[in-house]
Amino acid sequence: MRKNQKLETIVPQWLENSKMRVKESTYVKYVNLTSNHILPLLGDIEAECLTTDTIEQFVQGRLNSGNKQGKGLAEKTVKDLLLVLKDICRYAALSDIDIPCRFELIRIRGNDSEIQVLDKHTQLRLERFLMRDVYNLKKTGILLSLCMGLRLGEICALRKGQILYKDGILQVRSTMQRIQNFNDEVDWKGRENRKTRVIITSPKSACSVRDIPMPEFMVERLMRLKTSDDNVFVLTGTSKKFVEPRTFENVFKRYLMECNMDIVNFHALRHTFATRCIEKGFDVKTLSEILGHANVNITLNRYVHSSMEQKRKWMSEMTLGVMY
Repeated sequence: MRKNQKLETIVPQWLENSKMRVKESTYVKYVNLTSNHILPLLGDIEAECLTTDTIEQFVQGRLNSGNKQGKGLAEKTVKDLLLVLKDICRYAALSDIDIPCRFELIRIRGNDSEIQVLDKHTQLRLERFLMRDVYNLKKTGILLSLCMGLRLGEICALRKGQILYKDGILQVRSTMQRIQNFNDEVDWKGRENRKTRVIITSPKSACSVRDIPMPEFMVERLMRLKTSDDNVFVLTGTSKKFVEPRTFENVFKRYLMECNMDIVNFHALRHTFATRCIEKGFDVKTLSEILGHANVNITLNRYVHSSMEQKRKWMSEMTLGVMY
């Protein structure tokens, strides 16, 4: 690779190199991030001119107005962009291209958006609605997130063989997602040249592969999968048909409308589970492992925040201690 090359020349080479070492879903994400954000704004810049200020301005611009509607990108997306840029620069450095950007100095100053959590009254109403029909597999799937913290893709990919009834353990071993189709392969229905296709792969990280103890009611509920075939999907009761994440999220939203509840995204169920665990004094390390987080800090930063109710309680106790 010669020097004085622009990013638009380096990125395709980096993508080709990445294709051999990352999961297909990760590669698709890389393609989208580079084509939608990095190349349009930085593609014409020579790699050796990528200064810390240049990357910092790019990052802040994406945070402020990075999406198609002119609004800011999610902080998670911008962090992914920064990781991709860092890896591109690392790849270029292997060819003796000296890039001046010092990524360790860049801080993402996003507006921390509050996570969606169901209040206790709403959660109770939803639980009663879901528990009413014990044979409804879709409702069982929603309870897996609300009561065990599973991710949407993990529930859609869950098969009967991952449920150890005797031990009361649920094994998370795979996830499902729809990705762009860059291959000429046919989809699961045998149709060619589809723009997107559904894939089932190992979870997003090694920490996401986990065994979770099930509450007793969940063991009993899952026992209603009356089949000896370990390959059946939990959401459908058959191995020949599955429910993809987008479809299942729409099912969840339809249930919310039936209950006259505000519409929230599916991930709010996982957030609600984690928040209730913290409120009950759950050990953070244990919760982190149940959620499949890469490290405890993710759990701490995301969920361990005192509510105003807790603050009032502790301040009241402190005041009593001082006065008496």
